[in-house]
Amino acid sequence: MATNVKQMMEAANAARKRRVAVSLLAAATFPAFAAAADHYHTAVQPAALKWTAPAAYAKGAQFAVVKGDPTKEGMYVVRLKVPAGFKIAAHTHPNDENVTVLSGTFGIGAGDKLDAQKGELVKAGGYSYVAKGMTHYAWFPEDTVIQLHGTGPQDITYVNPADDPRKK
Repeated sequence: MATNVKQMMEAANAARKRRVAVSLLAAATFPAFAAAADHYHTAVQPAALKWTAPAAYAKGAQFAVVKGDPTKEGMYVVRLKVPAGFKIAAHTHPNDENVTVLSGTFGIGAGDKLDAQKGELVKAGGYSYVAKGMTHYAWFPEDTVIQLHGTGPQDITYVNPADDPRKK
């Protein structure tokens, strides 16, 4: 009988240790789930966007951050609003660029000089992808809003430094 009591005590101790371990694991994990819940869902209405004039683009462009921070590591979503006739000279990015046309028309081409004849027009609802380091340019035949998303940090390096508005 003493053996049975000893076995029952050992079983009870083992069960208690498992419960403690599970409780500790749950307590350690819960803050991570709680923090993740803050980022589980985001809704941004157009009226909530704060449009600014970005230094990296010519006068007339407007820029709004939808989510994240494009200057830092991590996912970002931004919008660029430009008037008809706006152009972005040949440039590269240090990361992949994903562009969705929300309204208007976005012209994109590859090469060291802007040449609309060698590019392609992407209409509202369309998408464009440019791999990091690829030299490309853009033009906009009408008022246009594009949404860009990717993993930062994002930057723009113009092929011809004289095209960089930040240096004027």
